[in-house]
Amino acid sequence: MAVTLLDVVARLGGQIQGDGGVTIERIAPLDVAGPGDIAFFANPRYRSQLIVTGASAVILAPAAATTCPVAAIVTPQPYLYFARLAQWLHPAALPAPGVMPGAWVPATIPDDVHVGPTAVVDAGARIGAGTVISAGCVIGDGVEIGAGSFLYPNVTLYPGCCIGQRAILHAGVVIGADGFGFARDVDGGWVKVPQTGGVIVGDDVEIGANTTVDRGALTDTVIGNGVKLDNQIQVAHNVRIGDHTAIAGCVGIAGSARIGRRCTIGGGAIVLGHIEIADDVHISAGTLVAKSIVTPGTYTGTVPFMPHEDWLRNFSRMRHLEAMADKIRALEKRIAGLEQKS
Repeated sequence: MAVTLLDVVARLGGQIQGDGGVTIERIAPLDVAGPGDIAFFANPRYRSQLIVTGASAVILAPAAATTCPVAAIVTPQPYLYFARLAQWLHPAALPAPGVMPGAWVPATIPDDVHVGPTAVVDAGARIGAGTVISAGCVIGDGVEIGAGSFLYPNVTLYPGCCIGQRAILHAGVVIGADGFGFARDVDGGWVKVPQTGGVIVGDDVEIGANTTVDRGALTDTVIGNGVKLDNQIQVAHNVRIGDHTAIAGCVGIAGSARIGRRCTIGGGAIVLGHIEIADDVHISAGTLVAKSIVTPGTYTGTVPFMPHEDWLRNFSRMRHLEAMADKIRALEKRIAGLEQKS
């Protein structure tokens, strides 16, 4: 797909610096871009690459425009602009509509839905227009999937779950498995608590490969609109995640935790059950969240976690503990010597 900078700005906005007739065909990193490529510059550490880039054009912020040696699109948020341009230049390829051989589809589905080989769509399922259900998916009875959603191979939606419009569920996602609910018996055994709730996933949600979202014990597990979940995340029963929160890979969220809107959670973090996290909270990778967070901000650490600035200050002191211990021992010896002389 070849377009000029004038075409791009007409569609996405921004200001052109230099020749608006420059033609671009691809997006490439600054250090490897060549003729026909457009790159983006959003991190000052790559300024040396910007100065010598071979790209035909660069997307960058106003503060960097004077150092750009080629044509540019100037915008306050270069990375966001890059994302929108990439979507335009590389639209998702959709398979042809219809039910492929080997699929079992007793449900009534719109004509423009694609159902891949060996997929199962139970009779009570309701599938929105333009949805793609790839090979090996299993869609249970009573499941609802909104229009324009895309399910990659081997996604499993247990009965009674609801997926919003334009959802993207990557391979191996499981929605609606039983939550980990058991009562301890007096003899040391466990009695299963039936998990009778469901899972409600909002619109424009993307869920990464092999992530699991458990159904609620009595009420529903809820994933808000615009939420982005990375690969291999565990969301336990009755968790609620607010709109537009993004969670990186390998995070574990225990039962009945409530996470606010516009939060971010770094990879490998753990959120314990029955706690609440306010809107606009940012949790660093590997952090253990053991109590509720009521104030927006960035939080880092394990036992205990703390405001990010406090953690940085304390960690910088920890790096000097050995030297401080040597100084303390030396001072103790001097004091002991002075006491003996007195």
